[in-house]
Amino acid sequence: MPNSNAKLHSNHRGGREASRRELVSRSLQSAQHCLENQDFGTAYAHYLLVLNLAPELKTTVKETFQFTLFKWAEELDSVARIQDLFNCYEQALELYPNDEVICNSMGEHLFRMGFRDEAAGYFHKAVKLNPDFADAKENFYRVANWLVERWHFIMLNDAKRNLTYLRAIESAVHSGSKSVLDIGTGTGILSMFAKRAGASSVYACELSKTMYELARDVVAANNMEREIKLLHLKSLDIEIPKHIPERVSLVVTETVDAGLFGEGIVESLIHAWEHLLLQPK
Repeated sequence: MPNSNAKLHSNHRGGREASRRELVSRSLQSAQHCLENQDFGTAYAHYLLVLNLAPELKTTVKETFQFTLFKWAEELDSVARIQDLFNCYEQALELYPNDEVICNSMGEHLFRMGFRDEAAGYFHKAVKLNPDFADAKENFYRVANWLVERWHFIMLNDAKRNLTYLRAIESAVHSGSKSVLDIGTGTGILSMFAKRAGASSVYACELSKTMYELARDVVAANNMEREIKLLHLKSLDIEIPKHIPERVSLVVTETVDAGLFGEGIVESLIHAWEHLLLQPK
């Protein structure tokens, strides 16, 4: 009897495997037929079924799947089925999470729809996955030009201003302010000033996804990625100890552009940030 039961179980398992292979084969044929008839939506659905039933075929069908996805996305975009379009890309990225071509295409759709910060994240990921991917690099630099304010470049190249900040931060750190929070870190320059001045703990937050990714690259290029904790958050959303383990003794920032807001905003921001600062004894 035990041998008989094992044989039945083996036959049942073999039957299921045969059924799976048959369904995969038929779905592949149906997908190809749909492509020939330019029925990209149905072809896409067939490929999803195939890839979920037979993940071992991911490499084999990758290029055809990409083609089908992009054609179906164009149709969805043309009839303003935006949520369906994003759902398709999310499904595709679940199957191919490290595919730079799909990431770049997702970014292009987001950029056209006005979601430039989100688009920058996908372009940046595509470049990280393949640094030689020319289209993704061009897209990332293009969207960065939209997102990075022109005054930021002017500030970065203002040697006198930067030297003044460096000296002020050094003075504060040497006077005992050893934990620092850099709000609106941009490229991370003030955080690096603080660390080089001798601060024991440096935290930095940046709301813009593009600037956050750039800051990560700049900090890493200066071998400080383990010494500066970067947060993709608004400063007012930072919680202790959820995001940073302590109140800080020094806050530095270059978030205020006097030409746009006026210096009067500084006082209100300071009041809002008081929960992050050590209270004087």
